[in-house]
Parts: sequence; C-alpha cells; structure tokens
Amino acid sequence: MPSDYDATEFVDGDFDPHRLSHASSPLPRAPTREEVDSKVAAAHQRLAELKREKDEIERERAALEETRRRQIEFQTGRTEIIQSLTRGLGLLEEAEFSARRDAEQMSKTVAELKDALGKVEAVHEETWSKENFNIELTRGLTILENARMEWNSARMKFTRLSESPQDNKDNSKQMNSAERQPLADHSFGQLCRMGLALTWPLAAVAAFLGAALIVVLLRR
Repeated sequence: MPSDYDATEFVDGDFDPHRLSHASSPLPRAPTREEVDSKVAAAHQRLAELKREKDEIERERAALEETRRRQIEFQTGRTEIIQSLTRGLGLLEEAEFSARRDAEQMSKTVAELKDALGKVEAVHEETWSKENFNIELTRGLTILENARMEWNSARMKFTRLSESPQDNKDNSKQMNSAERQPLADHSFGQLCRMGLALTWPLAAVAAFLGAALIVVLLRR
C-alpha cells in the first residue's frame, strides 16, 4: 500500500532563510557629531537665507506700498486740480465776459454822454434873435430833454453815477476812519512807547550835540 508523502514533514518551520537574512542585517547607525554639526550649520545657513529673502520681500513690499501711495496721491491731486482749474476757468471766463460786456456798455455810454454834452454846450443862448427865439428855445429844450434821457439811462446802468458828492465824502471819511482805527485800539502807555521808539534817535542826536557843546564851552 503506498504511503502518502508530505514534503513539508521534513521542513523545519523555525528555519526561514528570509527571516535569518533579515535578522542578520545591521541596524541603522547613530549620526556622528560631525554629521549633526553639519546639519546644524546647514539649518543656520538656510535660516539666514530665509531671513535675507524675508528682508528683501519686506523691502519690496515697502517700495510697492510707497509707489501705491504716490499713485493714489497723484490720482487724487490730479482730480482735485482738474476740478479746481475747470471751476476757476469757468468763473474767470464768466467774469471776463461780464467785464468785457460792462466795458463795452460803459464805453458806449461814455460816447453817448459826450455827444449829449457836446450838443448841450453847442447851444448858445446869446446868439438867439427875436425872430428865431421860439424855434431856438424849442430846439434847446429838445436837446436838454434828450441829454436828460441819456443821463437817466446811464444812471440806471451804472449805480455809481447815482452817488451824490456827499456820499463820496462820507465814503472818504469812513476810509480815513478805518485807516486811523488801529491807533485807537492802543492804550496810552502803548502810544507813549510807540512815540518814544519813533523819536529816540532825534533825542539821542540832540543829547550828543548838547554834550559836545558843553565840552567845547568848558575847554574855552
């Protein structure tokens, strides 16, 4: 009777060539002092490089922020000055147009008043005769009426013509009073000091001349 043969019966289970080779391999060795020092030096060098890169990035960031600030300042200033110049030009052009119109109107009014004055002055009452008295009188009254119309029209256009001589005198008094007002605001002591400050050079010269005169007299 043939017996069943099992090849695994003659195999020692404790004997495993793979396990023996793994068990016999050497363990990782500990790093030496030189290797640790080298790694520390490399780490310090890397940190120094990173710090330099950080400083460079900080400088670039500061430069970019300064550039951005200047750009914002330029844009804001440009917008403001454009608005100011545009508004100023509009106001000045309007004022120039108004002034030119007023000047043209004033020039025209001056010419009309000169013409009216010339016509009035050309009327010589002493040359009228008995025969043409009524005609010349009517003509003279017409000239005066036309001149009066020109004058009233000019007064309506220019309010300064409506000011009386008394108004001009009052305006002059007010201006003079305003010019003298600063002295009225000072006390008596302050006015005395101001007077002394203005007159002390003359007093010094007078004292010097007096002393010189006394010296001359004593020497004689």
